[in-house]
Amino acid sequence: MIPAPIPVIEHHAGNTAGRDFVVGDLHGCVDALRFLLREVGFDASRDRLFSVGDLVDRGDQSVEALALLDKPWFFAVLGNHEDTMCAVAEGRQPRYRWYGIGGGWAESLPEGALVQHAARLRKLPLVRVIGEGGARFNVLHAEFFGDDAELDAARFDDTVRERLLWGRALALGEARPKRGLSPTYCGHTPMREVRQIGAQIFIDTGAFIPEGRLTIVEALTQRQWSASTTEAREQGAAQIALP
Repeated sequence: MIPAPIPVIEHHAGNTAGRDFVVGDLHGCVDALRFLLREVGFDASRDRLFSVGDLVDRGDQSVEALALLDKPWFFAVLGNHEDTMCAVAEGRQPRYRWYGIGGGWAESLPEGALVQHAARLRKLPLVRVIGEGGARFNVLHAEFFGDDAELDAARFDDTVRERLLWGRALALGEARPKRGLSPTYCGHTPMREVRQIGAQIFIDTGAFIPEGRLTIVEALTQRQWSASTTEAREQGAAQIALP
């Protein structure tokens, strides 16, 4: 199967009616998300939730995480785990390689269902740009070495695409950021706590790790909320309806 081209970038107008939030790598930890949305007082009629990707794998609610794509208030970018899932569905990678990075939840998933999920995931952009000027922020999965103009041009070669999905050089201190980039929310590399390096704000706090937590931040503010799946379930998260 020849894969459809991945959308590169999607622009969103600023939210003048409500608040914008960004959530770290979900990895199938939807109960933690339910809990956090209640904690922030999320209003689905006005607020929006952007995701840095990696909705699936490792946690035990990957199917529920994929269902978030149906929510009109939820906007995700493609993560490396979704990209791997698509590669399997498209026949470009064997299933066992995906299972090795947490895709074992799909071992019993029929081929047709996998293909359907992949077709939806392939519509996710690599980058989302929200707002303009001083109220602008960007959302992507891993890292980007460039400024806003280069991001907007979206002329990404294979190396840049690889870094957008898999890069860790910035998070590991192996490279330096470039100036001219608006605040940019990233995931991919688990951090003990939210960490900013240059303009890039890493918000993956290891939701799937026993000692980790899922983190939501309110865009362009210092406000953040975190919860582990265990804590969320102890607080009755499974009974909290998503907006």
